[in-house]
Amino acid sequence: MIARAFSLLLLIYAIGFMAFAFTLGKPAKADARTTDAVVVLTGGSGRLEHAVDVLRDGKAERLLVAGADPSVTKADIARRLGSRARNVRSAIDLGSESVDTRSNAEEAARWLQKNRYDSLRLITSDWHMRRARYEFRRVLGQDFDMITDAVRSEPSFLTLFGEYNKFVLRRVAVWADI
Repeated sequence: MIARAFSLLLLIYAIGFMAFAFTLGKPAKADARTTDAVVVLTGGSGRLEHAVDVLRDGKAERLLVAGADPSVTKADIARRLGSRARNVRSAIDLGSESVDTRSNAEEAARWLQKNRYDSLRLITSDWHMRRARYEFRRVLGQDFDMITDAVRSEPSFLTLFGEYNKFVLRRVAVWADI
């Protein structure tokens, strides 16, 4: 009986992982509405560049780089982005209070409230979007209109497996009120 129950849980886990792997976050549609702000989560290639492009294209008025290393400056960002950052550098804020996805959401919430914004575009990698969206919805509730805008990547099996486990464990922790 225990072996059957364990086998059923393992099967549910495996099916969940397959669904997770085949339904990664998607980029926002080209005609997605303009938002007050863009929040980009650091840690993956192409995220910051895409966020600055969104800002430069006028799809938001301000950008928060959540989870930036405290030693990083706007000048560092400008050097990294080169001509991409021209004309938008003054609209970029660096947030260095957060260390993980949950604290990214908390940091972004304080920044959004301080600036009296009502809407945001959340940018992160496609494999990270599901957990990021979950954490942001938990912190922001329905008080903010949110568009998700995933940066496409080619995640490895280990990246997907690790992210799926983090997502499942976080959901269990919230459910268990841990």
